[in-house]
Amino acid sequence: MPGMTATTAPLQHGRLGVEDPATGRLIQEVPVASGDAVREMASGARQARRAWAEAGFSARAEVFAAARRWLIANQDRVRGVICSETGKTHDDAQVEVTVAAQSFAFWARHAEKYLADERRRTASPLAFGRRVTIRYAPVGVVGVIGPWNYPLVNAFCDCVPALMAGNAVIMKPSEVTPLTGLLCKEMMDAAGAPPGVFELAVGARETGEALVDEVDFVMFTGSTRTGQAVMERAARTLTPVSLELGGKDPMIVCADADVERAANAAAYYGLNNAGQVCISVERVYVEAPIYDEFVGRLVENVKGLRQGPPTAPGESEVGAITSPPQVEIIDAHVRDARDKGASVLTGGRARNGDGRFYEPTVIVGVDHTMACMRDETFGPTIPVMRVADTEEAIRLANDSRYGLQASVFSRDRSKAAAIARRLECGAVCINDAQVNYTVFDAPMGGWKTSGVGSRHGAGGIRKYCKTQTIVGSGPPLKRDLHMFPYTPKRSRLLAAFAKRVYGR
Repeated sequence: MPGMTATTAPLQHGRLGVEDPATGRLIQEVPVASGDAVREMASGARQARRAWAEAGFSARAEVFAAARRWLIANQDRVRGVICSETGKTHDDAQVEVTVAAQSFAFWARHAEKYLADERRRTASPLAFGRRVTIRYAPVGVVGVIGPWNYPLVNAFCDCVPALMAGNAVIMKPSEVTPLTGLLCKEMMDAAGAPPGVFELAVGARETGEALVDEVDFVMFTGSTRTGQAVMERAARTLTPVSLELGGKDPMIVCADADVERAANAAAYYGLNNAGQVCISVERVYVEAPIYDEFVGRLVENVKGLRQGPPTAPGESEVGAITSPPQVEIIDAHVRDARDKGASVLTGGRARNGDGRFYEPTVIVGVDHTMACMRDETFGPTIPVMRVADTEEAIRLANDSRYGLQASVFSRDRSKAAAIARRLECGAVCINDAQVNYTVFDAPMGGWKTSGVGSRHGAGGIRKYCKTQTIVGSGPPLKRDLHMFPYTPKRSRLLAAFAKRVYGR
């Protein structure tokens, strides 16, 4: 999921030009935050975070309740801004608004439960009778670096648990899509967030590097290559990171699957947001007995989709390509597949005219020598491969450096669950795809080069905290090892005690 690579050059005098991908026109110029400005933000955030942490969960939840009301009241405006800078359809933009509203409510309700002190019964014979308490303390100032494909959900929604944990947050939106970030800042100010608790740093590489240098924790969503650069820079200051990176998510369609459901899911989850989704269906493996029927239904479905600028809700299903270099990557993958013998059954070209559009594309006759089956395409293409059986499908699905998500389609749910457990990825959906992202109760994270750490669930908020273990807060025993002076007698008692406990 590309996120930090500059695709829109900053204009002179420290301003950034924001382009509408669906029309090619310049929308707005936005001031860029220099490295010095980021350092000033971090200094202010450190001063503001203590009072924010001490305010408690209820006070922070009230701010997010107000933010949720603001978002719902202004959803048409927010959706319009998202459409204008990403080129996505109104329906895809509405998904962002809906999931964000869900995120605000979830973390406001569950943060305190996830971060409550934990009591442990120790197995250590040296600490019998002592109370062991684990507490979660906010890490301090969190830097969130967001991607261009989901500027609300995959940028600001990572700020929500960090803020609810009692941290201050500085968010750097993608330089391609900063306008949604400006709305988030307006929303948090309107919701009553104290000054300095949530800041926005608009910019490209210099801004991002300064942010990594200044904060106590980095949450990054973007490409694997850029994630590696973020991790390397964070290592200089031993700053912990959480990285949600690229994916090449496979779909396995078993011979006993509901073919219509599987074909509909492949079309929707392969092409929603014009395929610019980290957990998009990027390659499909279909068992031979139903391959022809599946491909026929899929092609019929894709041919009926409408593509164009987001003029009004419900008028198009497939939007524009947000980042200019992405069009070249998509086309290179399609041309590589053609050159190696694959067939394009529909689509396969960038559209002429204003805006950046690539036709919804179905490719067959593919194999793992082709880039479209190995590398992240991040566009509206669906390559489909015939396999002999599920064993071949599992082997090919796992033949990837990525491991973000997968999906399995079968009428036999027990079989599908067994297949899911053999797939090397962080999440698997059965007879569906992508829906795990909305399950905030469970972790979402990648294996292999698809990421480090996870978002959502208990770990999704605890990562923004430091742990502290307190031992001995209970009443001491009347007679324990520490009642004896530090003498040879104490050593003999300890040896006898160990022999009794451990049998040696």
